[in-house]
Amino acid sequence: MATTIKDIANRLGVSISTVSKGLNGASDISEDLRQFVLDTAIEMGYQTKKMKKAENKKLALFIENMNYDTPESFGYDLVLGFRQVALRDDWDVTIFPVTPEFQTQNKYDSYLLKNGYSGAFLVGFALQDSWMGQLTHCKVPTVLLDNFIERNTYVGSVETDSAEGIDLAVEHLIRLGHTKIAFFNGSPHSMITARRYDAFITSMEAHHIPINPDLVTFGHYVKDSAKYHVPKLLSSGATAIVCCSDSIAEGVIEECAKRGIRIPQDISVIGFDDLPFAATLTPPLTTVRQDRLDLGKGAYHVLNNLINHVSISRTVMRAKLIERNSTAPVNTTT
Repeated sequence: MATTIKDIANRLGVSISTVSKGLNGASDISEDLRQFVLDTAIEMGYQTKKMKKAENKKLALFIENMNYDTPESFGYDLVLGFRQVALRDDWDVTIFPVTPEFQTQNKYDSYLLKNGYSGAFLVGFALQDSWMGQLTHCKVPTVLLDNFIERNTYVGSVETDSAEGIDLAVEHLIRLGHTKIAFFNGSPHSMITARRYDAFITSMEAHHIPINPDLVTFGHYVKDSAKYHVPKLLSSGATAIVCCSDSIAEGVIEECAKRGIRIPQDISVIGFDDLPFAATLTPPLTTVRQDRLDLGKGAYHVLNNLINHVSISRTVMRAKLIERNSTAPVNTTT
């Protein structure tokens, strides 16, 4: 049976009117009591009338640390794919750019409940974000991109297969004769960074290629990160660099050009994402494609299942290697 206001009142030992005031944001009860009512309602799986109304089907899309407003940005197709399929099912999607400050000021599931959202898709969140900790006990259907919460049947995830993608990149370089393969990873406080690192180690070991610790580095998923790490990778003898984003790869290409190092004649570079600009770089970038439109659509399908009490853990999309001109056989003359 569905949880009622009376059930919540009985649990808390307060009146039905007090619970109603707490759920509807009335000003004549304390903030602590209102939050206590909301927390209990969420724990008991209560849905507001606003959430149940067919004409008020609302989903939230929370975005942090990611651009999404132009077709060149990573988040653009992600948002587009999610909204396309959600709108077909008559859901209204509200996009919220959020900050760490916003998260500390608003409890995650309370914010969704009191604003009538039936579920949410979270994009670009870091492991140390306060909402990530709250998701371990969240009871509002939620989908994460490139993150995962264990043992919570209300929370699912969607991602591209990092193991497959990184292995495709490493295999491609090995076929071209490279053994001194560098790995340029992203931000350290990220689950996807950890997964791609593990994928690189596993792939190199599977191909019996020794791993030089000096050829593995962690930066950030931005172009400017390259100038701090490329000198070390070059001085350590890298003949190829696998980058965990196209933005990192763009920075690597620029830094190599400044030093008179030719790509791909002197060093090969591979990216990850296949953003629109990857094909327009000089040279055009070999990269691992994430189909961001499909990721967005997949996130909606996971969320829709969670809303309908079908518990889904991880949804993993296929990766694809896109070969362009930034990779070539190893130069044996240098």
